[in-house]
Amino acid sequence: MTYTVVFMGTPKFAVPILEALIADPNYQVKAVVTQPDRPQGRKHVLTPTPVKVAAVAHDLLVLQPEKLAGSDAMAQVMAMVPDFIVTAAFGQFLPTGLLEAAKIAAVNTHASLLPKYRGGAPVHYAIMNGDAETGVSIMYMVKQMDAGDVIDVVKVPITAQDNVGTMFDKLSLAGRDLLLATLPRIANGDTTPVPQAESEVSFSPNISHAQQNLNFAQETAQEIDWHIRGLYPTHPAYVQVGGQRMKLTQVTPLPETTTLAPGHIVARTKKLLTIAAANQSVVQIDQLQPAGKSVMPIQAYLNGAGSHLAAGQQWAEEPSHE
Repeated sequence: MTYTVVFMGTPKFAVPILEALIADPNYQVKAVVTQPDRPQGRKHVLTPTPVKVAAVAHDLLVLQPEKLAGSDAMAQVMAMVPDFIVTAAFGQFLPTGLLEAAKIAAVNTHASLLPKYRGGAPVHYAIMNGDAETGVSIMYMVKQMDAGDVIDVVKVPITAQDNVGTMFDKLSLAGRDLLLATLPRIANGDTTPVPQAESEVSFSPNISHAQQNLNFAQETAQEIDWHIRGLYPTHPAYVQVGGQRMKLTQVTPLPETTTLAPGHIVARTKKLLTIAAANQSVVQIDQLQPAGKSVMPIQAYLNGAGSHLAAGQQWAEEPSHE
């Protein structure tokens, strides 16, 4: 039997999931709903979402409502009466009427181990909080955000080398495989959905500009590492250095300690820069991006703009409150 599907998603994370449904002969994707094209980059070029690019490549019907509720796109989807509505990081609430239009089920592929990290940035928070693992939950959709009963989960370890980019790639493939294994079970009534424990709910709201600002006086070396990896490459973290914004893209927490004040240079050689952080901890700067420049290894920075630096100097300044 072939099941009809309306797919709803927006970022790169959702693309392998969509493409798997397209490639599987058991499913017919009737339409793809994604966010409208948005201006991107310094030149504000109107850019389609990754999901739209994939859908267009497969000649699928693409719907892009600014707001789904009450839209023509919603009416079109409801008129299709699909077997499944499948979402993956779509970015909008689905009205109850739309959820009920699915003949079998409306399900969401959510990149966390629910009920932990409901919301729009679950992968960011998992890494920023130093979690050892995260995962993907397949859940029935309800009108409340990420609150439906969980059908199945898959766990994925977070390594010391992972950042948001690498984890999105891993979770996307894990979610793809879990969804394809779960949909037939849903169709056959072979699932035991688990209600989410409200006492264990936590949230992951979209990343704010203020969250990108590192604070060496309040964060230990390990916390700085988690902070940077939890934002890169989607929302790079930064410090103020010489009054300029310096993005930090890769660091290493060191086992040593220091009596220097946070933000001061502990050691500086031709290839090494270490900085004091909170609780007398020390972090090694491996890769950074000065304002208006490309990402560079620390050696390139020390040979150029950082050639004047010396141990004992203040490097990372107090966070700005813009």
